[in-house]
Amino acid sequence: MSLWAPPRLLDLAAMSLLRNEDLAMSSLEFLPIELFPLLFMEAFYGSHIKTLKTMVYSWPFVRLPLGGLMEPPHLITLQAVLDGLDVLLSQKEHPRRCKLQVLDLRNTGQNFWSIWSGYMDHMYSSSLTAPVPEDRSRTEQPLAPLEVFIEMNLKEWAMDEFLTYLMRWAEQRKGSIHLCCKKLKIFGMPVENIMKVLSMVQLDCIQDVEVNQNWHLSSLATFAPLLGQMSNVQRLILSASKEQEQHVVVQFTSQFLKLHHLRDLCLESPFFLSGRLDQMLRCLMSPLDNLMITHCLLTESDLTHLSQCPRISQLKGLDLSGITLADFSPELLQVLLEQVADTLQVLDLNQCEIMDSQIEAILPALSHCSQLRSISMCGNLLSMAAMEKLLRHTSGLPKLSQEFYPAPLESNSSQAVLSEERLAQLRAELLEILRDLGRPRTIWLNSIFFASYGYDKYSHLEIIEYIPA
Repeated sequence: MSLWAPPRLLDLAAMSLLRNEDLAMSSLEFLPIELFPLLFMEAFYGSHIKTLKTMVYSWPFVRLPLGGLMEPPHLITLQAVLDGLDVLLSQKEHPRRCKLQVLDLRNTGQNFWSIWSGYMDHMYSSSLTAPVPEDRSRTEQPLAPLEVFIEMNLKEWAMDEFLTYLMRWAEQRKGSIHLCCKKLKIFGMPVENIMKVLSMVQLDCIQDVEVNQNWHLSSLATFAPLLGQMSNVQRLILSASKEQEQHVVVQFTSQFLKLHHLRDLCLESPFFLSGRLDQMLRCLMSPLDNLMITHCLLTESDLTHLSQCPRISQLKGLDLSGITLADFSPELLQVLLEQVADTLQVLDLNQCEIMDSQIEAILPALSHCSQLRSISMCGNLLSMAAMEKLLRHTSGLPKLSQEFYPAPLESNSSQAVLSEERLAQLRAELLEILRDLGRPRTIWLNSIFFASYGYDKYSHLEIIEYIPA
């Protein structure tokens, strides 16, 4: 029996129309609304450019999720759609059926196309197939600016041809187009080029910013005023340089006063904040969900200010990996964990040079982190005795399911070389501890003691798993 399904009547109708593009375009005024998405997809995949252009200014939905069909981006199709928008924008009033307000070029909207093309069970529900009532008031009012949604990945010296074409088109129609970007990623593009690109974007639309390049502070200072205009940003990831200039630090940290919706803050190698972390913490305007400050030199004063900051009291994730804590008072980390004990779910303290004394100090606070799901302490120097205390104090945490620890110090030979035989013995002892604690548990041991920056904690892992019989 063949699994091939014959074309549906809707499919056949769309294909029949597209055999004569002039007929297809002249029929749009009378085309049932449920046929529009299917006909658009057929025109898109069949490269019927004239039909695509005409369908854009007859589109009977508020949103056209074009990005869900364009993976990878397709310049010719984009040009056809933008040509259709030009026709729409040139008119003082919307065509009778057109409801289009948003062109979405992000890689989303697949659900829309799946529903209307008939690949989901509820396609034929009345809510989907019923025509959208005509809003006659829109035909009597001037057109509102059209919103174009994109995701920006600025990762080379210049933009690719797709983004270049779109930006030039938008720049020439600034009064009629709002270019909106929810996610902005910057990988390697010179800051001067970035400034030019972002001058055409509605900065208050941006919610997610990732800068994955080591900027000099001069570049950070140039970018800072733009960051302050991203008033709705919720997530900020930033890599920075080792330079320290006080006026630039103030210029950067003061922008946080304008970020009232910031929830996730990730700063990688922010050496410029060493001894000045309080300047940034004072400018935080909303409680953070996640805080990552990694691979830099913080002072004991910085850690004190962090533990006293009211904006971290609701943290779900805390990552201080790569920050040396060996010379700090052990109680500082304890106070910090006490601050977040009620909400903390993920704790990463990899490569912090934590030793037994710090572990001893934080155990009471750690045992009260009742929401903790994941803990990682790879790359630290812990003895077998400290490991046992750590396992026993965390055994009562009901949600803890991911545990990554360093192999005990005793697994090293006298020449500071990992002894496989000794590690096997210690694994057996740790398994006995888990068995004694009496509940199912899995832990992972990382056998890399001294790793360079950027090492993968998931490499060189040994699993120890206890499952009661």
